[in-house]
Amino acid sequence: MAKPSGEVEVPNKQVILKHHVVDGIPQESDMELRLTTITLKAPSGSASILLKNLYLSCDPYMRLRMRHIQGSYADSFVPGEVLYGYGVSRVVDSDHPDYKIGDLVWGITKWEEYSLIKPPWQLFKIEDTDVPLSYYTGILGMPGMTAYVGFHGICSPKEGDKVFVSAASGAVGQLVGQFAKLLGCYVVGSAGSNDKVELLKTKFGFDDAFNYKGEESIDAALKRYFPEGIDIYFENVGGKTLDAVLANMKVHGRIAACGMISQYNLREPEGVHNLMLLIAKRIRFEGFIVFDHYDKYPEFLKKVLGPIKEGKIIYLEDIAEGLESAPAALVGLFYGRNVGKQLVRLSTD
Repeated sequence: MAKPSGEVEVPNKQVILKHHVVDGIPQESDMELRLTTITLKAPSGSASILLKNLYLSCDPYMRLRMRHIQGSYADSFVPGEVLYGYGVSRVVDSDHPDYKIGDLVWGITKWEEYSLIKPPWQLFKIEDTDVPLSYYTGILGMPGMTAYVGFHGICSPKEGDKVFVSAASGAVGQLVGQFAKLLGCYVVGSAGSNDKVELLKTKFGFDDAFNYKGEESIDAALKRYFPEGIDIYFENVGGKTLDAVLANMKVHGRIAACGMISQYNLREPEGVHNLMLLIAKRIRFEGFIVFDHYDKYPEFLKKVLGPIKEGKIIYLEDIAEGLESAPAALVGLFYGRNVGKQLVRLSTD
């Protein structure tokens, strides 16, 4: 059937999930590239917008969506359908009154070159373009908000606090450490390679850091860096690290938990044996989901845009090129291949 006059149909590459991945690290072969077409027109009366995706964000929580799960905050991906997650996009057509052609947005989109979103949800207009657009997949997007809400909102930090951050060189951890240093805290991070440890100390300003893979005992490492105990722990990994941290927390310590990446590839989660210490030490342990706090996004921008532009907050990105590289980039998260925030650049247009 011929397209109405003025409507253009173009190729549209997509990344789809072939099947659910129950346990183990996902592989590139669990996903595939599919070529289809899309009409560059938002249907009249649909209140939808058509996006050209510029950057896609690779995030650890996407692993949870690759398995069949029930009762989670994140719905499972559907085998045979396009993956989706956070990204930065430009509006190429709109049937929605709040969006116009040319608007730049960040939020939930699909892993494809063009996405028809109806209605738009979890989308934020990008007003400040004096920073790289890619930052809206990280420091000015979901990871930045996660670091800000978890550290400032949940951990109730104060100058002089002793802060430990796991997965500290990742998209969230590198920011938590810098927020803590700006406040005058003592900060130590853990990471999975010696190179990442050096980055934490030399680029991100952590007071110290250690390679957890090179430690015989995480408990011993924490006692070495925190002989008087930990006031604040920003939890990204779970498992044995969490168990060791609980044994080294101070009375009235605070823990903000936004992820437990060590558990995502396991069929059955590991047990945590020191939970009784939550009571004995009167520890505040709070898990949180960032999208419950997006009402604070304007406040967050006011706090961080200035320090970013002044160079007081540094952000490191690991950028893969082209949609074809997206499966490998996502899988690489679980092997620790990325250095900094992992994202995929589709276009700069």
